[in-house]
Amino acid sequence: MIARFVIKRFNSTQAASSLKKTALYDLHVQLGGTMVPFAGYAMPVLYNGQTHIESHNWTRNNAGLFDVSHMLQSRLTGAGATDFLHKVTPTDFRSLPSGDGTLSVLLNEKGGIVDDTLVTKQAENDFYIVTNAGCVDRDLQFLQDELKSSKYDCSWDVIQGRSLLALQGPQAHGVLEALLNKGETVGDLYFGLRRTKTLFNGVEIDVARSGYTGEDGFEISIPNENATEFAQLLLDNQVTKPIGLAARDSLRLEAGMCLYGHELDETITPIEAALNWVVSAGRRNVEAGALKFNGYDKIMHQLNNKSHEKVRIAYVYTKKGPAARTGSKIYLPDAKTEVGIVTSGSASPSLNNTNIGQGYVKKGLHKKGTELLVQVRNKFFPIRLAKMPLVPTNYYKH
Repeated sequence: MIARFVIKRFNSTQAASSLKKTALYDLHVQLGGTMVPFAGYAMPVLYNGQTHIESHNWTRNNAGLFDVSHMLQSRLTGAGATDFLHKVTPTDFRSLPSGDGTLSVLLNEKGGIVDDTLVTKQAENDFYIVTNAGCVDRDLQFLQDELKSSKYDCSWDVIQGRSLLALQGPQAHGVLEALLNKGETVGDLYFGLRRTKTLFNGVEIDVARSGYTGEDGFEISIPNENATEFAQLLLDNQVTKPIGLAARDSLRLEAGMCLYGHELDETITPIEAALNWVVSAGRRNVEAGALKFNGYDKIMHQLNNKSHEKVRIAYVYTKKGPAARTGSKIYLPDAKTEVGIVTSGSASPSLNNTNIGQGYVKKGLHKKGTELLVQVRNKFFPIRLAKMPLVPTNYYKH
């Protein structure tokens, strides 16, 4: 029952013939992956021999391999690259050391989030950028328009012919390191860093210590022609299993991470999304005439005056009941006063399958411990707001 529901949840009406395929498609099918439409691609939601809960827990305890090649990999270069990023994001990339990466957001002129993104500074005015698959067309149009209007001397180029694999979990370090050239290590690769490493067979891979699960792990960019062999080598280790979209979603929900189109969209600011930290200290309250990011006045007003009306929250059910899904309404305990909306919801395998979720509520009701109700199928179920992440993260840091 759970498996059928999960598959339905990730499915869509898009015709199979129109779906794109990653370089690992044949391997997914060979491994018994149930392929569903996702962001224009045929992607595995589950694999034969696994339930959603089993694949989720396997990643938390061992190593899970995810195909995230549907994500867009790009490179921004040129003398004006940093200034351009400072126009479209609120993050300080000038002071970011080379080789370091950070999460950020692309902003429109009203301060709304066009997309969330992982940006790595490869060198001065040279950035590697990963954005969401479902936002590709809109992102590229937004960037093209911004480049034309801003007149910065830089070029945003989509990287072709490379796959992106995410190896996540407490055993990921050992699994990847065993495949590196003799003498190479990932022990010097801390959370947020990205480096080029060489496999034992001579293939170069670009490795970032990052991910979408809250666990230690890596996102690895590799040429398409080497991707299947590399994935198979990772899976040859008995602690590694292929993991699909179902577990990826519940893992990120436990980790308090946003999913674009659910927690984030073009009408929501970073402050409303509880992502204040993406607005770097050095980009706040700048002097007149200094370079300001898109939506600066609105975002700084929200930061300085707490003028925003809603805040992203996480919650846990306090009693049993069906999980609230996207669009479910949130009420005060009187079951009459609507105060928010659910953006994502699921059972949490790490919390004994207690139902959890994220959403937005009116500012002032967003504090940890606040008790509210969610409405599911015309019935009300009690929830308690909780601090994110709902499950402790295990990042590999200094």
